[in-house]
Amino acid sequence: MSENRKLVAILAADVVGYSRLASADEDRTLARLRALRSDLIDPTIAVHHGRVIKRTGDGALVEFRSVVDAVRCAVEVQNGMVERNAGVPQDRRIEFRIGIHLGDVVEESDGDLMGDGVNIASRLEGVAAPGAICLSEDAYRQVKARLDLSVSD
Repeated sequence: MSENRKLVAILAADVVGYSRLASADEDRTLARLRALRSDLIDPTIAVHHGRVIKRTGDGALVEFRSVVDAVRCAVEVQNGMVERNAGVPQDRRIEFRIGIHLGDVVEESDGDLMGDGVNIASRLEGVAAPGAICLSEDAYRQVKARLDLSVSD
């Protein structure tokens, strides 16, 4: 059986402190996440030609054909979160960590993606600061001349 391999931009996102937020007020946290998905996240992914591969309770894995589109989507979501968190007490804010990698993946028959490209994006998400986007070196090389980004190591 041959593998269906492809080169894609993978965006991994996760809510910072989700367990803490859910244990403090699960119903409100879930309602806020649902509203964020329908009002901000899903429309932004669609505008930038992304495809949601999988969702977890507090995160998502999204595929893009273009790393520029992936970064633009991430920036738009993070900027939207800054607006939505204005005036919300720090301990009740919903903030995302986002990791983006450009890499080779294997597409399963059900559309799921597997492989090192996915693993790297997930690890990058884990090291991103709350409200930030962490790019792999491969992803950054593709976007550095195309997007005006503020970068720190």
